[in-house]
Amino acid sequence: MALPDQPWPTGDVERPEPLVARVLAPNASPFTYTGTQTYLVGSEDGLAVIDPGPDDKQHIAALLAAIGDAEIVAIMCTHTHRDHSPAAAPLAEATGAPIVGCGPLVINTDEPRLDAAFDRTYAPDRVLADGESVSAPGWTLTAIATPGHTSNHLCFALEESGAVFTGDHVMGWSTSIIVPPDGDMGHYLESLALLYERKQDKVYYPAHGPAVTKPHQLVRSTLGHRRAREKQIGKLLAGGVPAKAGTSRSKSQRSQPSLGLTIEDLVPVMYKGLDERMWPAAGLSVKAHLLDMERRGIVSRSGDIWQTI
Repeated sequence: MALPDQPWPTGDVERPEPLVARVLAPNASPFTYTGTQTYLVGSEDGLAVIDPGPDDKQHIAALLAAIGDAEIVAIMCTHTHRDHSPAAAPLAEATGAPIVGCGPLVINTDEPRLDAAFDRTYAPDRVLADGESVSAPGWTLTAIATPGHTSNHLCFALEESGAVFTGDHVMGWSTSIIVPPDGDMGHYLESLALLYERKQDKVYYPAHGPAVTKPHQLVRSTLGHRRAREKQIGKLLAGGVPAKAGTSRSKSQRSQPSLGLTIEDLVPVMYKGLDERMWPAAGLSVKAHLLDMERRGIVSRSGDIWQTI
């Protein structure tokens, strides 16, 4: 998706609701939208910093200015990609606040990435389990385990207002990226279903992109989109696709059962019109679906060839 026209509110303090302030980091990209949004929750009597963002001097200075004389109760991270957690350590050093939230995680892979690499410096003082909370006068943030985008991903629910800080699990500008081996499509769909059942939630504040003011509608749409992709993969594997995207199969070819397809066969058909430079990235999403379908006994593979069962 194209980035919106500048100027962006990089470094400014925005206040979407009384208990919540937002500061945008200067790390815009095709995968981070206009940048990582760090949230300050609470008041001068006690603040939580959610997703401190990249270890960028300009961003850290903007956060410290926004914090002012307020006491930092916790620096909280939804997950440990390098656009989310590296600023936690310098911010903790500057304020004395503990780092609280997801567990540490580093995955090594040679596959092309759609997302940021993992933060090797992340060292939390306290890891939150599902349902555990951090609080200060006037607010409580409760952890919601939402694995899928990463296995250590958490969302944080602000109990007083019905807001949920969704990190990269749900975003208003794009669907979440699921990159194997740590990204898991099955877990992601289960986590989406869990959020859909939380009828008390009124707004999502993602780490990238605008607030989601109709959260249940978006989650339902995202679940539908992912299920449609799975059905598309199953149909293509059952019927085969042309060896070259855009060509027609003969009658005899169409009558033959599929002997299996590679991810490289599937991507051009599934993502018609997508810039070919993005095909490897799209292939990772297809792979995440295939691995989930394999685990559920819908497809099998031999080497790089995938087939329906």
